[in-house]
Amino acid sequence: MKSWWLVADIGGTNARFWALAPGTDQPFWACQYLVEDCPDFLTVITHTLAELADSTKAVGPPERACFAVACPTDIERMVFTNSHWNFSAAELESALPGCSVEIINDFAAVAHAIPALNPADTLQLGGGSELQNKAKVVLGAGTGLGVAALIPDSGRYLILESEGGHADYAPIGDLQIEVKRILRSQFNRVCIERVLSGPGLVNVCRALGSIQQRTVKFTTPAEIVAAAIADQDELALETLDFFCNVAGAVAGNLALTFAAKGGVYIAGGVLPRFSAVLSNSGFRSAFEDKGRFRGYLSDIPCYLVTKTDIGLFGASRYLTVDNKPHV
Repeated sequence: MKSWWLVADIGGTNARFWALAPGTDQPFWACQYLVEDCPDFLTVITHTLAELADSTKAVGPPERACFAVACPTDIERMVFTNSHWNFSAAELESALPGCSVEIINDFAAVAHAIPALNPADTLQLGGGSELQNKAKVVLGAGTGLGVAALIPDSGRYLILESEGGHADYAPIGDLQIEVKRILRSQFNRVCIERVLSGPGLVNVCRALGSIQQRTVKFTTPAEIVAAAIADQDELALETLDFFCNVAGAVAGNLALTFAAKGGVYIAGGVLPRFSAVLSNSGFRSAFEDKGRFRGYLSDIPCYLVTKTDIGLFGASRYLTVDNKPHV
């Protein structure tokens, strides 16, 4: 293959890559790395190109590339918020000579995927029907908390990158206030991401254990989720319930902020793992619990995105559909 494209979804835990035929949004080759196993980002790029050459006929650098990264992208050097990796655009372009390289936020990539989703790719969490030509919001908890918005503009959507996960966490009720007090003693400032993320699950579990004077036996988000789903541990269940309530409140705040009558989409690595718990939790109640604006929010639909590799799909859509001149 003489010409090919590369897309990447680089988070705090995983780095995923797709190789594409030009103009397509599905891969002919894919690979994945654990960030903690790799000393630096550019070495991973070199290794990926070598593996690709060994496995396929795609030899040499790609013609185009889109890197979706979990950090701000409007600065000279990309420094990942939740990992040790960092790189500059110039360094990446040197590693991919002759390639047209685009760098976007990882949740901007998710946002680019939203208009192309099929009904089978989502699970609705209450509300009515989305309104056409209205803003949409996407958020998701993984290693961190990603947020982006889709703003309608002449038949298409403009994507707004965001660092909304680092806004202040606003607790609701006595229990959330007490959890925040405990987390503040640990982190000083408590942003939403300290609660609503994979590591946030562990933070919440430990805080609830401290409040209840119970021993916390979990050290990873996966352990908490597994114990809760299997109904094996009351503290794990309480942690997921707390987590879902915070997710609903944050989603409702974003729906108000952007007047997101086009729908609120929940993506990312954590919440889709316990969709049944989420559906039966206080998520929707917390979403709508905004005083005088309960009625405003009651019709806004929320969707849990169940499609896998949503960031890579969105980065592919960015290259094939969305990164074109606005005529």
